Order: sequence, then structure tokens, then C-alpha cells
Amino acid sequence: MKAINDYVRETVPHIQAIKRSDWELIILPNEEDSDEWSDSRVRIIASGRVGPAKKRDIGAKFAAGDILVFLDDDSYPDPDFLDIAERHFADNRVVAVGGPAITPPQDSFWQRVSGAVFLSRFSGGAPERYIPIGAARSVVDWPSVNLMIRRKEFLSAGGFDSDYWPGEDTELCLKLVSGTGKKILYVPDIIVWHHRRAGLVAHLRQIGGYGLHRGYFVKRYPATSRKPLYFLPSAFVVFVIVTLTAAAFTVNIWPLLWAGWCLYGIALSKAWFDIRRYESISVSTVAIFYSVLTHFWYGVRFIQGVATPRLISRLR
Repeated sequence: MKAINDYVRETVPHIQAIKRSDWELIILPNEEDSDEWSDSRVRIIASGRVGPAKKRDIGAKFAAGDILVFLDDDSYPDPDFLDIAERHFADNRVVAVGGPAITPPQDSFWQRVSGAVFLSRFSGGAPERYIPIGAARSVVDWPSVNLMIRRKEFLSAGGFDSDYWPGEDTELCLKLVSGTGKKILYVPDIIVWHHRRAGLVAHLRQIGGYGLHRGYFVKRYPATSRKPLYFLPSAFVVFVIVTLTAAAFTVNIWPLLWAGWCLYGIALSKAWFDIRRYESISVSTVAIFYSVLTHFWYGVRFIQGVATPRLISRLR
């Protein structure tokens, strides 16, 4: 977050509505000093122009509580999410808990389309990150938009201590699991609402960042990033390029090309029905178009990430 924005102004009242008093909120704009909230529990600390990981490390050092709760500036929590998390932190074997980041109902049509892409394993890969599905279970990687961590273990691991963005949470989760021997727990009932990107360009810019960093992490953090799922979009990009090129020289390749597209069409059909469980027909249909572009662009950027000798993240 560069400065206090309308999303932050939306978030603060939601946190103030939590029906317990043992919390504090630390907001970290670059330079802005604001006195918008006459609440001693809301603290604003200027961080300078640094990345999200550094901001979170600064906030953790100033925090007084035993549990650190990380939220993005364009997200806000359900009022009971701390109560639910507290029950799971009663288990000393748990170092962190996280839950889904759901598209808010007030988001625009195009924001809902962007969020809908992630609601099926056949379009986004990990729907549990965006809707509350399944039971509580251990995970090795969880996004920091809805992530709570024991402060002592967070500091012992060195915090985020990362210049990557996005992807800083992947590095931290790996350090937490390997360094503490404890587990990160996915809890579907710990809900945060997260606004999506408005418009195709903004959506693809975000997706491209994910693909670039995940591709680079294949080399740097293979324990969490060498999953077949992450390679599928790039495999499809290569398939299309190779078969289309070969088709220009021989007709014999066309059956293979059509077989590949038919399989892809079946996957998209399954994705549409998955998305339709949560969204309207119009949002679900446009989300399939978004999904195709998402797969191609993620795949291209993933390949770029794998081929990058040294990745330097750029603040957007």
C-alpha cells in the first residue's frame, strides 16, 4: 500500500466491528500520516517506499500481540475470524493458519469475472484459496492476504526478509515449516473478503506476476514450486505452438491438435459448471474467456521465470 486509500477506509471499520478488544491494527503507508481514526488500537507507521514483504516485517516488529494477522490493503475480515483462529492456535503444533479470500458481493461485474477464474481447479488450480471448501488440513504454502502466524516463530524465521512480490509468502511458509517442524493449517471458516482486479489488463498483469515468480521459484524453492499443476499452462502453450507450427508443414498433425483442443474444451466446460455454482451465467461465461487468456499468459510468464537467471521484483 502506497497511501491510505478507499479500500483501507473500508477495512478499518470491519476490523473495529470485531467483538473483542484484544487486537491492534498497524497500517503501513509509504509516507502518509493520518489521524482519520480516533482509535488507539489503530496505528499508522510510515514505512518508506518498500515492498509488501518489508512492510510486513516492519509491522511485525512493532506488533504487541502473540499472533500476527496479515491482510492486504484491499481486503477485510469476517467479524469472527479471530475467534475461529484462536481455537486452532490452541494446538501448539500449529505455527500458522490461513483461510480463503472471497470476492466481496459488492465487487463490479469485471471484478467478479476476475475472481471467478480461480473458482475451479480446471481454471485457477486452487479454489480453496478463494472459496471455503473442504475440511481443515495442513498446507505448505498459503497467500498472505489471509494468513496468521505466531509472532515468536515468525521473528525466529527472520520474517519475510524478501524482495519478491508476489511470492514472498511462498518463501516465508517454506521457512516456517522447515524451521519449526510445525504445520500451517488451512481453515475454510477463517474468511477474508478480497477485492479483485477490475478489467482484463489489470487481471493479466497480476497473473503474469504470479507466473513469472512461480517459474523462478521452481529453481529457487523446488520443495513448494515443482508441482505438476504449475507446469500445465506452460505445457499447453508449448503444445499449441508446436502443433500449429507442425501443421503448416504436414496435415498429419491436425488430429493431435484437435485432440488437444478437445481435452482443453472439456476442462473448460468442467470449469464453467464449477464456477456456475457460485456466480451468474454471465460472469461464469466471461470467466471462461478470461481463463483461456489467463492460462496462456501465466504459461508464457512461467517459462520466462524459469529462464530468468536472477529475478528482481518490481513494485507496481
